[in-house]
Amino acid sequence: MAEQRRPGANPPPFESPEFETDSGRAVTPREVPTYPPGNVLSAPPRPRVPPGQAPAAPGGPARPPSAPSAPERRPIGPSPFLERRAPSSPSPEARRVIANLPTEQLPPVPGELRRPAPQVPSMDLAAVPLEKRTAPPVPTMDLPSVIVDQRRTAPPVPTSELPPVPVEPRRPTSGAPVPERRMTGTMRRAAVGEGGGVAGSAAFWPAQPRTLADTGLTATMVEELVLKAIFFAGEMRGMDIANRLKLPSAIIDEVVEGLRRQKYIDIRGGGGSGVGKSTMIYQLTTFATDVLRQILDRNRYNGPAPVSLQEWIEVVKKQTVRSNRITRQRMEDKFGDLIIRDYIFDGIGPAMNSGRAIFFYGPPGNGKTAICQGMVNCFDGEIFIPHAILIDDFVVRIFDSILHKPIEDDESTQPYDRRWVRCRRPLVVVGGELTLEMLDLVYSPEVKYYEAPFQMKATNGMLLIDDFGRQKVSPKELLNRWIVPLESDVDMLTLHTGKKVQVPFDVFAAFSTNLEPSDLVDDAFLRRVRYKLEVQPPDEDLFHQIFEVMCRKRGVAYDADMVQYLIDTHYKPMGRRFAACQPRDLLDQVIDMAHYRGMAPQLDQDLIDSAVRSYFVRFDKEQQR
Repeated sequence: MAEQRRPGANPPPFESPEFETDSGRAVTPREVPTYPPGNVLSAPPRPRVPPGQAPAAPGGPARPPSAPSAPERRPIGPSPFLERRAPSSPSPEARRVIANLPTEQLPPVPGELRRPAPQVPSMDLAAVPLEKRTAPPVPTMDLPSVIVDQRRTAPPVPTSELPPVPVEPRRPTSGAPVPERRMTGTMRRAAVGEGGGVAGSAAFWPAQPRTLADTGLTATMVEELVLKAIFFAGEMRGMDIANRLKLPSAIIDEVVEGLRRQKYIDIRGGGGSGVGKSTMIYQLTTFATDVLRQILDRNRYNGPAPVSLQEWIEVVKKQTVRSNRITRQRMEDKFGDLIIRDYIFDGIGPAMNSGRAIFFYGPPGNGKTAICQGMVNCFDGEIFIPHAILIDDFVVRIFDSILHKPIEDDESTQPYDRRWVRCRRPLVVVGGELTLEMLDLVYSPEVKYYEAPFQMKATNGMLLIDDFGRQKVSPKELLNRWIVPLESDVDMLTLHTGKKVQVPFDVFAAFSTNLEPSDLVDDAFLRRVRYKLEVQPPDEDLFHQIFEVMCRKRGVAYDADMVQYLIDTHYKPMGRRFAACQPRDLLDQVIDMAHYRGMAPQLDQDLIDSAVRSYFVRFDKEQQR
């Protein structure tokens, strides 16, 4: 019959094996029942009997030991005891009535139904871990509801039903870098707050890649770069390969180990001090001959690992030249000793804030190029320029050591991806040598990789087209080439395969000419170049100021009387116009002639007359004709 409970009593931890539904299931040691004290339906524990001795009958003498017999096997299937007891089992209504009776009114249990409880090994419950004290689940039956434990935990809620938890970025403390955001591929980058957070005020700080997937390159691309580096050098150490490719040593070691398993490279020995793979010297094996020939036929680029085109495009947007805010005070500080009139400041300031193109015109020698050099210094922050980018498995080299000025790192500089070069915003100046072919990707059949055009190298900086109208190509054709980039901020480049590639045109373009603008440009060009500024020649007072500044920079004593002698003798009688470059040029010639004569450089009539005869001789001959 089912076990009965009295109100308030603790339920037994489990049912006896004989009362389980699956009667053929064997009892395991963990399922040995433990009856709590005070349960009136539980039989007293059976005393331990030594092996070979029969248990004593209740209230009678001990039986003599019987001969050992084979262990009793319980038959599989319904218990005969349950079958015999089934007819006399009370009905469910009777069980509920008995369960509600007090302990004193419970009916006595017949002796034949009292079966001894199995022997329970003694143990200390305090020493048993909590997770092992859990009793087996009680079979479902008609029993009154009993609270087992007031500390019952709620059932686990499926993950899909949990409410979304908002993720808010932790604000860094002042001067601390922003925690990096884990992203897929090479776009894992540490964003820096605007105006600071890292050395300089870079708006983008490339995080150092930790795995090959972070570089955005395939394993085949890096393996080819490693093989070419060893081929052109003959043999290389592991650290030299990492320095050539600008990748961490951990990534290079992984790639080199893969090449060793493929029998393409082998270790020649160790070189230098230190231990590890970085000091090992690697060389190519004969198995790499055919593979390397195929690699060199396709691409002979040997340099830092490139970055992907998509990553470069996103970085250009972060470092845009169109997000600056230039003030008059900042411009005066950045132009240094350059004498600039107020109308020039008022003209170039709004143009720099817009980031759009500007058109300079006026007579030659009045500082149009010098003004552009001062303008690029007014732009905020530093930028990162990649050594090369990857377009459809073709390498395009962007970094130019002549045009780009790297910034030296110090001890406080945080680690970053060395495939990028931290530079100042570039100023790229092209003049009469410019052709239409130079404005597209330049492919070299010998090395089989591309060189970026001038406007691509000037990205996030300034591009000055000097001496506009004096190029080999006609001004109309050149202007037609610039109309689309100036209007849509994108440029279309062509690969040697004929495929068109769209790249950003984030450049502050400046056109400078000393020719008549009406002969060069049309209304379509003037509409796209929103700012036009005439750079006028200096007057007499400004000529004195420029001469004084040049004397201070050259270390020559300034003499206003000698400068006035120059103006009254060689300018006014001849009707010459002043030019901003003339004080510098004339003073340099005075210094050269003084050194030739073995005297200290100074402003005197003899040296000034000699400098004028040498400097203006061509103009004097034209006037005599």
